[in-house]
Order: sequence, then structure tokens, then C-alpha cells
Amino acid sequence: MCESTSKQSNICAILVRMADDRMADIFAAVRLGGVNPEAARRALRALWDELDPSGYPLQRCVVAHHLAVLQENDAEALAWDQRALAAVFGPGIPLDEGLRCFLPSLYLNLADSHRRLGEFDSARMQLAIARGHLRILADDAYGEMIRSGLDRVDAAVGSGSTERFTD
Repeated sequence: MCESTSKQSNICAILVRMADDRMADIFAAVRLGGVNPEAARRALRALWDELDPSGYPLQRCVVAHHLAVLQENDAEALAWDQRALAAVFGPGIPLDEGLRCFLPSLYLNLADSHRRLGEFDSARMQLAIARGHLRILADDAYGEMIRSGLDRVDAAVGSGSTERFTD
């Protein structure tokens, strides 16, 4: 959940406001990842190829973010993590609340990808950036998931682990 002046907005509400056919397709592909990762990768990649680079950045960010998670190769995961962040910070893209809410998660995933590649200095830098964006998150289950994820990746960096987390 993201904090706003009204304290009522959250990621789900932001995405529901954009509940167009394209987002429905994206959510269907994301859900598919839980049962058939290969089919989800194909569906998300097809959506990525269809999305206009000048189109709505949140759609591109969500697709790239989930493609990163579904990659079996850590270098490919990092490339998709970078695409997700680029979708947020592309030229002329206003950083609205919907995009700001994703920053801690995007930087967390970048940190974890760098860690799995043994790029510990880069991982530490991404962790620091992620922590700098935590104020946007509410003290709810989503915020706690991101905060505990940061702690977990930080501990793995500290121990020099490049292993993927199994859960």
C-alpha cells in the first residue's frame, strides 16, 4: 500500500483504476506464472512486444517486473529489472503515485539480481536506494513484505551468498 495525502490509496486501487483490457491481459499472464512459468513468460513477452514504448509506463513496468521474476537466468532477470526501472524513469514520464509506489520493489529486485550475479557493491547501492524510497510505503502487509525482503537480501549480500531464495 502506498501512502498518499488521503492515506487511502494503494497499489491495487491504482491498478484497478487502470483496469483496461491491456491490464486484464497483463494480470492474466502474471497469474499464469504461478502454474506455468514458461507460458507466462511467453504471454508477458508478447505483451511487452505489443506495448508502445511511449504508452502508459505502468503497464511496461509491470510487464518487465514480472518478466524479471520469471527468468531462470540471473543476467536476463537483471536486464528485465533494468527495463522495469527504465519504464518508470523514461524521458518525459511523470513520476506519478502509481509509479512511485513501485520504486522500493523495483530497487529491491535490482539488488537481488545483482547479488545473485555476485555484484555485491551494486547490490548494496540498490539496497540503499530502495531504503531511501521506503517512506512511500504504508505500514501494511505489502510494506512489510518489501522491508523484510530488503533485510533478507542485505543479509545475503553480507554473507556473500549468490544463491536464489527458494520461497
